[in-house]
Amino acid sequence: MKMPSNEVKLRKFQGIGHHLTGIVRGFTQYIRTIPIASHLALILVFLYLLYHFLIKPHSYWKEKGVKNVKPVPIFGNVFVNIAQKKSIAEMTKTMYDAFRNERYSGMYQLLKPVLIIHDPELIKTVTIKDFDHFTDHSTGSHEDVDPLWGRNLFAMVGESWRDMRNTLSPAFTSSKMRTMFTLINECAENFSKYYLKENQDVIKLEMKDTYTRATNDIIASCAFGIKCDSLEYPENTFYTIAKKAFNFSGLRQNLFLLYSTFPKLMKFFGWKLFSDEMSEFFRGVINETIRIREEKSIVRPDMIHLLLEAQKGSLKEESNNTIADSFASTHEFNLGKQKSKLVQFTNEDITAQALIFFLGGFDTTSYLMCFLSYELAVNPEIQEKLRNEISATWEECQGNLTYEALNGMKYLDMVICEVLRKWPPFPIMDRICTKDYTIKAIRPEEKDYNVKKNDIIIIPIFGIHRDPEYYPNPEKFDPERFAPENRVKLNSSTYFPFGSGPRNCIGSRFAILENKTIMFHMIRNFQVVPTEKTTIPMVISKKQFIISSQHGFWLGLKKIVN
Repeated sequence: MKMPSNEVKLRKFQGIGHHLTGIVRGFTQYIRTIPIASHLALILVFLYLLYHFLIKPHSYWKEKGVKNVKPVPIFGNVFVNIAQKKSIAEMTKTMYDAFRNERYSGMYQLLKPVLIIHDPELIKTVTIKDFDHFTDHSTGSHEDVDPLWGRNLFAMVGESWRDMRNTLSPAFTSSKMRTMFTLINECAENFSKYYLKENQDVIKLEMKDTYTRATNDIIASCAFGIKCDSLEYPENTFYTIAKKAFNFSGLRQNLFLLYSTFPKLMKFFGWKLFSDEMSEFFRGVINETIRIREEKSIVRPDMIHLLLEAQKGSLKEESNNTIADSFASTHEFNLGKQKSKLVQFTNEDITAQALIFFLGGFDTTSYLMCFLSYELAVNPEIQEKLRNEISATWEECQGNLTYEALNGMKYLDMVICEVLRKWPPFPIMDRICTKDYTIKAIRPEEKDYNVKKNDIIIIPIFGIHRDPEYYPNPEKFDPERFAPENRVKLNSSTYFPFGSGPRNCIGSRFAILENKTIMFHMIRNFQVVPTEKTTIPMVISKKQFIISSQHGFWLGLKKIVN
């Protein structure tokens, strides 16, 4: 007779327990046969190992003469985040504020020392001027463990990253964004029309869920060539898979920490950021899309088309780009393009790039919309001023929004820039040292500090964006900071919502365009208002790697009567 599975498991555990008990009993008997002197020797060896591996690492910054916040044994300075007492944003801001007047300070990711750079000029030096010493992210390539993560542009390292960046850059220019605007605008209009059908005076929504459905449909269309309607069909496969794939809350957010702190451990256990199920789903979508397009000679103005052009080597960069960019968008740096070689693109590479593009467009972009909606709800005078600009633009376009008209809206861009300052997509920017480097002392109390290969550097974006020295009254949401006449006063090395230098976010233009288009149609048709479930002031989530709300983004949409 077949034994029940639970009983089999119980017997296995009992067997393991008896086996371990036998080992402990045998070891105890063995210890009793050892002389007292040997006991003391074993204790001393144990204490030495304990000190060498678990205590001594936390004396690193003291030995280097670098100021640092006192660490928690073993956990270092990240204990407050692991224990979910503080978000990563709040944790890094605390350490930045503690030594705000220093050019840099130290912290510990568990046992690993990490350098925090505070000084804007030093940030500019590390991320731009001396970029060749800091070319990679600490969550770098582990292609043999997690192929889709290891082969995307964010995770790639060294020359392979440089070649891929040069190959992909022409796909993310303003003119290429213009070709995708029709797809984005169609999704944004459908999104707004869906809620216009509601008969409620105030439509109460959790905006994160709402906006991820809008961004899902946009990215599905622009990156994967698939039409979705995630409001009419809320449980569609594409949305449910994406929601699961890009949920980095709780324990999963610590995978990023493990990738940078213990990369060999990640490789040893084969831990992945994307499960095999998720990876196979996205591979299947890309392979099928490419097959159909090649068989039927379909050309569609989306990211898949641009990546296929890159695969053929026919994707070219425009020599004359006259379309105005947002102040917040990044620009390309010269990476020695004449020396770079054409990347041999496979379908796996296309899937990897589409996936990271999806991650940025689906998750981080939806959070930006959430924070923007929240700030407009609690600052109705700003919302009304924005609505006036939107109404004027809509009238000028005669009810047909154009890419040029959207990018010409000055106040909308000011609002976007300010929400990116106060609520940047990521609280930190990281770099890993790829060649030994010396930070020269420039103050009397300093001495040269040698950064070794594989050392990690962090730039605390959230702390710098909320430093009153650079942004007076930083907790206030004030788009006027980014009025054309005020932008010239800003230090560019204190504003980097999409990163800094050649390793900045290649998709910033798309993210901003997605935000502007959705918010244009939303604010044109609705007044965003607080509800009884709206948390004021905002409480940052302690469970997310990126900046989010602890209690959700509950807001109301009130139809505007024209």
